[in-house]
Amino acid sequence: MDGFSNVPGTRIIFFYPKDGVSEFQERQMLTQSGHNVSVIAVEGNFDEAQNEVKNLFVDEKLKKELTENNLIFSSANSINIGRLIPQIVYYIHTYGKLLNDKRIQAGDFMNVTIPTGNFGNILAAYYAQQMGLPIKKLIVASNENNVLSDFFHSGIYNRKREFIRTHSPSMDILVSSNLERLLYHLSNNTDTVKNYMTALSNDGFYEVTAEIIAKAKDFYADFASEIDVLQEIKRVFDETGYLLDPHTAVASIVAEKHNDHLPMIIAATASLYKFPKTVLTALDVDLKSSTLESALLHLAKLNKQTLPLSVEKALYDDFLHHTSIPISKMKQAVLEKLNL
Repeated sequence: MDGFSNVPGTRIIFFYPKDGVSEFQERQMLTQSGHNVSVIAVEGNFDEAQNEVKNLFVDEKLKKELTENNLIFSSANSINIGRLIPQIVYYIHTYGKLLNDKRIQAGDFMNVTIPTGNFGNILAAYYAQQMGLPIKKLIVASNENNVLSDFFHSGIYNRKREFIRTHSPSMDILVSSNLERLLYHLSNNTDTVKNYMTALSNDGFYEVTAEIIAKAKDFYADFASEIDVLQEIKRVFDETGYLLDPHTAVASIVAEKHNDHLPMIIAATASLYKFPKTVLTALDVDLKSSTLESALLHLAKLNKQTLPLSVEKALYDDFLHHTSIPISKMKQAVLEKLNL
């Protein structure tokens, strides 16, 4: 979001779900600056908020109003494939690092493990593989909202299950937007994918053909429990001194479950400072009297560094945004913020 703040002609309306962010993550959002930035809390979870954003994109009346005012919608999350394109570079760059470090020779395979809920970053790795990067296995790491791992094992995508708030909230998703894109590549049939998405919307589940699952053979999927995540954060810190955030801990657990002795790349997709109390709890630190500030400072000390400037900004800056709305009011909020 910082990259677009104050850019002429750009207006940013950032919706975040109150059900599924940590105290520090909320502070990050509410302290966002920029004359063209509005941050709005919505009363719901990620799936509910993302679904309403998708509804806004296909609202014909809203699109007409935007066009008449020389405005177009875009999305900063992985609904927008533009989010995925630079992520492809992560895996190409990493392969180059392995070559430079003489860990592999050109043409050797590696595996990648990515903690995921919306299936965006791992789809970027899939695109890198399709472009020729030697990735043998694309490993899907889920938390206890394991709708993706169930899908790759059974061919059935079923969102009709309990939504679980976990230590890795960015993965607390039951409708993975980018899986739709993978299904298109595997089926090469828009009608087939449309039927799946219609069934998901109407019935809460769909089942793909055995042929599609067979074509997804380069994917491996598994999940980590909440207890596993805390234990993994402690294990890795005790053995290496490296502090995992809970999302990366999920990936570390699943990566170990698929160990075929090829070089394994684990994508660390979140800052550990977003989850100080989870990380410190995993390390058996007593948090009874801890404030957010003391927890962050304790974490920085364990990490042998001072607090990053971005963390200090979120911790100490004043709140600039104070709006909270129900999901049903998101369209109204857009119209008001754009003066339409």
